[in-house]
Order: sequence, then C-alpha cells, then structure tokens
Amino acid sequence: DNFDTFNNVLNQYKILIRNNQFEKPKLLLHSCCGPCSSYCLTFLNDYFDITVLYYNPNIYPENEYLKRLNTQKEIIEKLPFDVKIISPVYNHDNYLNYVSDYINNDYKEGSIRCYMCYKERMDYLAQIATKNKFDYFTTTLSVSPYKNSKWINEIGLELEKKYDIKYLYSDFKRNDGYKESIRISKEYGLYRQEYCGCEFSLKEKKIE
Repeated sequence: DNFDTFNNVLNQYKILIRNNQFEKPKLLLHSCCGPCSSYCLTFLNDYFDITVLYYNPNIYPENEYLKRLNTQKEIIEKLPFDVKIISPVYNHDNYLNYVSDYINNDYKEGSIRCYMCYKERMDYLAQIATKNKFDYFTTTLSVSPYKNSKWINEIGLELEKKYDIKYLYSDFKRNDGYKESIRISKEYGLYRQEYCGCEFSLKEKKIE
C-alpha cells in the first residue's frame, strides 16, 4: 500500500545519505502541536532537511494558541538537530470562515468539520511549500489516534496534484508513533493540551 511505498522511499534515502550520495530533500512539515511533532521530527530527521510550519488558526483562545506555539519552539530548541520554523500570524477568523457551515451542535469532533479543518491547514501548507520551493510537504496530524489518517492522506494527494508538489504520504501513529510522542514529550517536560484546539472541541471536553 501507500505506507509501504513511503517506508521504501525513506529506506532508499537513508542508504544514499549514509553513502554521501544524496542531499536531504527539503520538507515543509505542518505541525499541529509540539508534542505530536516530537516523534515526527525525530523520525524524519534522518531523511529530510525539515522546516516546521506552525499554522493552526483553529486553536482557541489566543492564549492557548500562544502556549502551544511556545511549546513548539521549545521542542525544536531541545532536540539535538537543526529544525527551522515558520509561524504565520494567528487569525482565528480564517478557521471560522472556512468551517462556517459546520459549527452547529450536529457536528462533533471527528465530523466533516474536522475534515474541513485538516483541508484548510493543509492547503495553506501546500501553498507555502510550493512558493518556497520545498521538495515535499506533509503534516504531523496523522500521529494522533484521534485524527483520520485516511482523510489526511486523501487531502494531501489531492493537493499534490493541485500545486504540483510532492506530498509525503504518512501515518505516523504506526509503529507506536503516538506512544513515542508521549514518551518524548514527558522526557522534555512539554506542555500537553487537554483538547484538540477549537472552541467546539473545548466545549465537548467540558461537557464530558
């Protein structure tokens, strides 16, 4: 399947890099949060020259967004390899406008609203990757067991065609990726949020 192809490509990259025959491709990695990125960055560092795009206008309220952004910067500073970061200005209205048809109580976490949230962030990711001539783009979203990897990869492959840039197919939760992200986060003492990000997921969490 596509994941096997993903693994084969990474193994080929590793061999070429070790033999000094290959310069690491440039990857623009959308990160949903520092803890999730901790495993993804550690895993991908062997294969790619990574820049993190911290673009998450869905997060609410703004002080929570800033707390998560600072945590993202913290893990990048603490990891023993170089990673660059791009963090656009926070604009929650972008998210609300994009999901405006799906904000009533009929739409719970995991619904079409989440699909649209993935799509909005990943479309921006692909645009920035294309504009700045990255070789690949992908997202950390699939590391979470609460995120729909099928949707994420379908969106990524659609954007690959739309913007003519390679999408790195992935399902980072495989091989205990999520558990490893928790372990790394605890090792570095990272802040781990208690809800996904938007006000709707916050409301659902409070109801629980």
